[in-house]
Amino acid sequence: MAAARVLLLLSGRPESVSFAQSVCGLLGARSGLGPWPMHCSLKQGRLVLSARPFPGASFRLPLQRPPFCPFAALDQQPWASGAELPTNRGVDLGVAVILQSSDQTVLLTRRTRTLSISPNLWVPPGGHVELDEELLDGGLRELWEESGLQLPQGQFSWVPLGLWETAYPPRLSWGLPKYHHIILYLLVISQESQQQLQARIQPNPSEVSALMWLRPDVAAAVAATEDGTETPRHLPQDLPPSVPAVELEDGGARPLALPMSTLLRTTPSTAESKERVSTGTKFALRLWLQHLGSVTALPCASGAHVDPGPAKEERNMDPLPSNQGSGK
Repeated sequence: MAAARVLLLLSGRPESVSFAQSVCGLLGARSGLGPWPMHCSLKQGRLVLSARPFPGASFRLPLQRPPFCPFAALDQQPWASGAELPTNRGVDLGVAVILQSSDQTVLLTRRTRTLSISPNLWVPPGGHVELDEELLDGGLRELWEESGLQLPQGQFSWVPLGLWETAYPPRLSWGLPKYHHIILYLLVISQESQQQLQARIQPNPSEVSALMWLRPDVAAAVAATEDGTETPRHLPQDLPPSVPAVELEDGGARPLALPMSTLLRTTPSTAESKERVSTGTKFALRLWLQHLGSVTALPCASGAHVDPGPAKEERNMDPLPSNQGSGK
């Protein structure tokens, strides 16, 4: 079995997690949507999680999963898993970069239709973390590999936003899961404007088929369309009918007016590859907006970090210094 990337402190020592186990469930999540605050150690391609403080923990971050998480369902009906789930690997670790421009927009990319995992989804740049790779370095590497962007040394800051437990396929109604990840979302704040960053973007066409920059108002509408909940959300009436994007085709690029309705789609109950924003990305956008609001409201505490949660749930604030990225 490959070296474990996600470890849990359940009985005083780090333990690996088997593929079929729900990380949120093992850490005490029961009913409800979360998020659940977790203490974390992020070092050398490994993530250690605990519901309680422990020596070496460097952050306290929200952990969440979708309401339809297959592993939560399998916890309730383990007989359904049988021998069809992988037994020779654990839970993989991924990192995704929420890249914020100096004029407060964030970059999303659309995965190509030919990818085996989550095709045609809008997500931030990201991917697997290599063994012994620091998580920021992994995020910056994935940002470069997918978008061609290398951030100049000393011209960005960063802070971890939160953790998302994800599966693919995302619902049991689509079939048994073949992939199981914990995704760490990193907010990377560039000192360059959207225009400056866009001028240097060179997307990898084997992974990226389109890209766009979201403003906070549009991001808030997208983040409000939560998958798997029965509570209707009231969206602003003044939303634009479309969002400007750039689509790659035939070795070039063309402007694209992406319908707002596409961005507001939720995860369907049956397997299909309709274009939409991933559920985890909506979670990350909520965290970004909360961080943006905390910095705007408290300019003297730039870099403060908030443990986000639904508006009706308690929030915990853990001030953390915004780290200066080393660049690559």
